Amino acid sequence: MMVIISGTNREGSLSSVFSHALNEIYQDKGVNSKVLELGELPPETFSPSAYTEKPAKVLEFTKDILSASGLVIVVPEYNGSMPGALKLFIDLLPYPNSFEGRPICYIGIASGQFGALRPVEHLQQVFGYRNAYNFPKRVFVPAVHNVASRENGITDSELQSRLAGQADDFIQFCRSLGKDI
Repeated sequence: MMVIISGTNREGSLSSVFSHALNEIYQDKGVNSKVLELGELPPETFSPSAYTEKPAKVLEFTKDILSASGLVIVVPEYNGSMPGALKLFIDLLPYPNSFEGRPICYIGIASGQFGALRPVEHLQQVFGYRNAYNFPKRVFVPAVHNVASRENGITDSELQSRLAGQADDFIQFCRSLGKDI
């Protein structure tokens, strides 16, 4: 199964729009896929006690991560980095088996001109540290509000083509690592 993480808990986010569009792309390619919406994490996820007493939704998402053949992360840029909710979610996952040997693909979205380059590169460092397989073909989306909206989804055909091409290559990458996709 391919797991797509919508990298923020912000309601009505474009990360969610991209995540669901990617879910359709993967399913159209015959890949079983699922979106994890960080916005579904309950408020107690953000309590210090969540490290020892994980909320039920965190445990559910953990099972999805552990059964994933590959992870696709859609990360928006917040203040030059990733959203805190994404980092906390990563920190709550079991070490080392959550990411050890797991292929990970990145889509960065931002209002600014660099398309979330910094948070994607930061995530590559975090997942590299955790011995994941960073897929090198990243997609960066600058000025994201010009190519996507909550009402109309992704409206730029060239971007849709880039995302589909990345998905094709990521599927092949996962299979080359012996993952059942």
